Amino acid sequence: MAWKTLDDIDLDGKTVLIRVDINVPVEDGQVTDDTRIRRIVPTVHEVLDRGGKAALMAHFGRPKGQVIPEMSLEQIVPAVEKCLARNVHFIDGNYGARLRDLEHGSIALLENLRFNPGEEKNDGAFAERLASLGDIYVNDAFSAAHRAHASTEAIARLLPSCAGRLMQAELSALESALGAPKRPVVAVVGGAKVSTKLELLANLVEKTDHLVIGGGMANTFLAAQGIDVGKSLAEHDMTDTASEIIAKAAKVNCTIHLPVDVVVAREFKAGAENETVAADACPADAMILDAGPKTVDNLEAVFDACQTLIWNGPLGAFEIPPFDMATNAAAAKAAEQTKAGNLISVAGGGDTVAALNVSGASDDFTYISTAGGAFLEWMEGKTLPGVAALDG
Repeated sequence: MAWKTLDDIDLDGKTVLIRVDINVPVEDGQVTDDTRIRRIVPTVHEVLDRGGKAALMAHFGRPKGQVIPEMSLEQIVPAVEKCLARNVHFIDGNYGARLRDLEHGSIALLENLRFNPGEEKNDGAFAERLASLGDIYVNDAFSAAHRAHASTEAIARLLPSCAGRLMQAELSALESALGAPKRPVVAVVGGAKVSTKLELLANLVEKTDHLVIGGGMANTFLAAQGIDVGKSLAEHDMTDTASEIIAKAAKVNCTIHLPVDVVVAREFKAGAENETVAADACPADAMILDAGPKTVDNLEAVFDACQTLIWNGPLGAFEIPPFDMATNAAAAKAAEQTKAGNLISVAGGGDTVAALNVSGASDDFTYISTAGGAFLEWMEGKTLPGVAALDG
């Protein structure tokens, strides 16, 4: 890939504009999860260590071009200072003058970019205003790279630009998973609806050797094969599409794996009375809420046979025990194979990250992406504006 990294840029004496994603949850003025802030620390510290001044640019919430005090980034300054272990100068809408007054080795946090309507419009004039503040542009917000905004796309064409360490890690992990992977490759795709992941499935059948389908999506694929899924969540109007994906996979030698046994219940609640039956034996009054142990055994055999795993979506109703069994067991197997050096494992998506954290397997995965929409669009094979702007 053609994008540059911090290794390619002289930072000494430079003002470095760093696009970060610190859109963190806040309750009563307190940051409740600082994960996103902690992930920018390596890039910011490197800029300072190499003689630069770090100006952090970020969005917070969706003010849609309006100044909304409750969405000011000033409220998270204490959390940013704590994670960076440095003082952080907050700069309101009058960016220029105050930023120029700061000494090198300083950190500034600019006010919410989305207070300006030019940000989300990818407005050239706003991008020029931002670019005038610095000498170098660093994008360390892969999670915002699927948006063509002034701070992610237009500005990168106005200044010497590169990927920050977090962006670099994300791109490298995804390249190893789908760009030039070690084969065989297995993708696990779960979640509720086929309709929301059509482009993803279409791309993955061409890029992988094995495609595991779980969650509510699997019910739609089972229904497409004429199997009665009872009262299970399923998109019966998507069965023709599911059949087309199965046919396409056969043509390109991608093996699709569906549940062979399932855990069913009459109630959707924690601890509900349940039973395990063959995938084609769901009672008419029951719901499929998880994959069964034979399915997990099959998946573990697939993981043993593969060298690369990419995962998006749980295999069942993971948030409600005991319907988290398949997701937890498969995650544990993937983590075990990764830790043993036999598997490169990359996972992403909100439910996926939550499920892997609950299972305790996430620490042993090769890479866990928190990028959400950008991660999905990359998996779908789309060009991300914020990445494309760094090329060259």
